[in-house]
Amino acid sequence: MRPAGPPPPPGTELLAALADRPALLEPARQASDALAGQPGAERWAAAVLALLHANAGAACLTALLRLRDEAAALEAVAEHVTDIVRQAGAAAAVAAIEAWARLREPALWPQLRRLAHEAPDCVALLAANAGAVLRSRGPDGLGDFVSLGLKAAGRDKSKRARFFALDDPLARQALAQSGSDFAMLERRLKLFATALWGRPPLLRPRPAVPGQPPPRRAGVTDGVILLPDSFPGVPRAAQPTLFHAAVAHALAHLMAGAPRQLVGTLKPLQLALIGLVEDARVEALAMRRFPGLRRLWARHHVAQPEGSTAPALLARLARALFDPGYDDAHGFVAKGAALFAAADLENPAESRRIGGLLGNDLGQMRIQFNARIFVIEPPYRDDNLGLWDFGAQPDASPAVLDLMIETARLRQEETKDAPKSDSAAEETTVRARPVAASQEGVPLARYPEWDRAQGVERPDWTCVRAVPAASGDVRRLEAALEAAPELRRRIDRLVRAARPGRPQRLRHQPEGMDLDIDAVLDAEIARAAGETPDERVYRGTALRTRDLATVVLLDVSESTRRDGALETERLAVALLADAMIRLDDPFALLAFASDGREQVRLTRIKDFAEPFARTQRARLAGMAPGLSTRLGAALRHAGAELAAVRSFRRLVLVLTDGEPSDIDVADPLDLVEDSRRAVLGLRSRGIDTFAVLPGCRGTDAAARMFGRAGYAALRRLDDLPARLSELYFRLSHR
Repeated sequence: MRPAGPPPPPGTELLAALADRPALLEPARQASDALAGQPGAERWAAAVLALLHANAGAACLTALLRLRDEAAALEAVAEHVTDIVRQAGAAAAVAAIEAWARLREPALWPQLRRLAHEAPDCVALLAANAGAVLRSRGPDGLGDFVSLGLKAAGRDKSKRARFFALDDPLARQALAQSGSDFAMLERRLKLFATALWGRPPLLRPRPAVPGQPPPRRAGVTDGVILLPDSFPGVPRAAQPTLFHAAVAHALAHLMAGAPRQLVGTLKPLQLALIGLVEDARVEALAMRRFPGLRRLWARHHVAQPEGSTAPALLARLARALFDPGYDDAHGFVAKGAALFAAADLENPAESRRIGGLLGNDLGQMRIQFNARIFVIEPPYRDDNLGLWDFGAQPDASPAVLDLMIETARLRQEETKDAPKSDSAAEETTVRARPVAASQEGVPLARYPEWDRAQGVERPDWTCVRAVPAASGDVRRLEAALEAAPELRRRIDRLVRAARPGRPQRLRHQPEGMDLDIDAVLDAEIARAAGETPDERVYRGTALRTRDLATVVLLDVSESTRRDGALETERLAVALLADAMIRLDDPFALLAFASDGREQVRLTRIKDFAEPFARTQRARLAGMAPGLSTRLGAALRHAGAELAAVRSFRRLVLVLTDGEPSDIDVADPLDLVEDSRRAVLGLRSRGIDTFAVLPGCRGTDAAARMFGRAGYAALRRLDDLPARLSELYFRLSHR
């Protein structure tokens, strides 16, 4: 029996396969000798051999064989490289190996392999720029960066290449914002706030103002919490705690804060003091419910009983109102603490009363207060600009205007650009941002869009553009109206039944001139049974009134070409418009279609201020089907226009096939989820939405977007002209 010799060196089969390739044989032998005796050496050799059989090329194999690491790590590298070779080619694999040799970052491989499958032309570009992306966004942010590039470019290969080459403005913006602690903490902050108060908050990055320093603290406006990218001057390790404290404080304002108050003749010092007391009041109420919040906020109250300037005294007062155990002998601080201890904290008016008294005291002390340089302490507290309604303040002093300048900017943007959205549901109250005109329609505003895969809202992601309406043959539309006399008579009956001014009988009233016999009988029966009778036993009358403004949003995408759907929709909309005119209900007609996120095209058929005359009918007749359906952006813009209309009730009535889609979105569920969040955002602003689906397609998507009771699917397209008006009258009486 032959004695057993030493085991063969790892890679014997690999070396045999490379025997006729001397340029590769020596690097392979050196690598095999270096890995001899290590666990997994044979598996590494088998992986390299598989790469050889995949026709990786000499450059790729040489780059891999020159790596020096443990066998297990090199085995995994060889497997990754083999997949990249098969999907993107040898050149991309060489770039990937070189990136690994430089960075040694395990998070790199999943993203390179993802690009190899989805965008093979971009593997080498990401590999070359991976260092910059990792330095800026970190390993956890690399996947988000890749997702952003793939989604932003869609099917545009040149745009995709520019993104991963870092030549695209969006890529540079993503890297510039990656230092944002808010972006990294946003998900954690939302979970924290939801767990605390039982509902998801509306968190938004605070917009920077060109020519101004970056925002330095939080703000609260119209239910939205605005947060800076980072808190200046705070160490990176302390940022998460400060963000959590800021969100908790802002939510305390939203849960128990006072309504907006007119500035009137208040001086800047009084404004600052009232805001300080209001901060302490809402925190005290929050700590009654959640005592653990004291530990979160207490570490930021570091004022000491020293210093007699206005900022020092206000910081000392802030700590005294927050911490009953803080000992400060200054008469001003002691008086403030005593007033606060004796106050009814459930009453928001106490903040103005106490702040006014303390402001008078500081005024008598002749202490100078400079509103331009005043900074609220501690740093987690918001700027308190959401407390004040200064609107048109002709008598406001320049100092007050200095203190209010940021609120002025925010309020002006809301008035001018109106659109706001949620996101969570957010999301979402958000302001539209006006943009400059281009040759592809006139840009109206940019809106966010929800990224379902990443669970984040992409700000300014879509662009809504105004496209002029083409005039059509209005005679065809008028002929269709004349050909439906029975339908018009049916709508006439609905109009007469809903006409304003008609007396409406009111029953079960607490007072009146006549008895309600049914209510009297019910009361006597209750009395006989030993129960307390209902005292509302009168009846009366009241004039029926209407106060409803509506935007009819018409989907004119390519799907409306089927079965002549758009022709039927024109007739239905024209009949509804005639009914709303006779009821004197203000309304606007908008049509939309999309060609990617930068081309959400909006055509204005009728504005609120316009009549529904021959010109508007010609615009309706000129609508032509085409393109796609990016519904979320259209809903947000319709809500923005409707928000500027003064009305008790506001309604967005959508006529669509219920299936959002667009050329740059691979998964339609992304747009379904974004539309759902747009609907929730409108609902949070008091705007109702209802969808009518001509046909039974898209009902699952419609139920997801509008809710089970928020849409109606018609079995037959021919039912639309009658059903659309009936649904409107039903909705107007909700």
